[in-house]
Amino acid sequence: MVAYNLKNYGDPTFLSLKILPFEAKDNLGNIRIKPEFAGPVRFSLDNSDLKIGQSFFLKTNSSQQILLRIRIPENIPDGDYYYSLLADATPPTAIEGIGSARAKATIGSNILISISNSGNVEIKPKIILFSVRGGPIFDSLDKIPVILTIANKGKSMIKPEGQISLKGSFGATAKYDIISKNILAESERVIEATPSASMNSLILSGFFVGKYNLSTTIRFGENSPTVYGSTTFYAFPFKIFAGIILSSILVIFIVKRRRNDD
Repeated sequence: MVAYNLKNYGDPTFLSLKILPFEAKDNLGNIRIKPEFAGPVRFSLDNSDLKIGQSFFLKTNSSQQILLRIRIPENIPDGDYYYSLLADATPPTAIEGIGSARAKATIGSNILISISNSGNVEIKPKIILFSVRGGPIFDSLDKIPVILTIANKGKSMIKPEGQISLKGSFGATAKYDIISKNILAESERVIEATPSASMNSLILSGFFVGKYNLSTTIRFGENSPTVYGSTTFYAFPFKIFAGIILSSILVIFIVKRRRNDD
């Protein structure tokens, strides 16, 4: 049994509870909630005054405890089962002849269930993309976006742990810690890293010159496989050289003009 506490910070409203399965929508961590209930897991409420799908009233600043019981029937195939407990808030019906703004809101809490009859879970990670976006040649002053995408080929959710390491031709080194995020079964996800994490990438900032090697080592918990990746990029001070050349041409032009004027 899992206990939830639902609080209404808005106007008084009617709410109803429902449970629907979800799946990965894209590789950014977004999910898609399915329109109909499916799957072998069974849910019920232990509240004596609440039922799934039945409306109840909640005043402003009032709370309602929800006691959700999860039942796992026997002989369920190993794997993950994903659901969301959803609370739909619907304002009261408008009185005839009186105009009012009406909106429906929904909040949810995800439920991740892993089933294993043996006590072991299937972990099958794979790095499907580790590269620099827009490379491999950059200006020394450019910010370098690094993309890391991991695929989960197994039937159980995984959470990556590890680092991305940077090594330059002149001894420059840096390490970036991977942000551990859930990767649902049979899905992909773009992984970020700190301290210079950006939306859907790792952004390297600094003054880069020469060849740089990027490598990553990723683990998924104790007794799990380790995956590796590597990529390379090059950086040269094109903008600085262009500025020097332009400045030199301008100086030569000014000097020649002054000599001609004399």
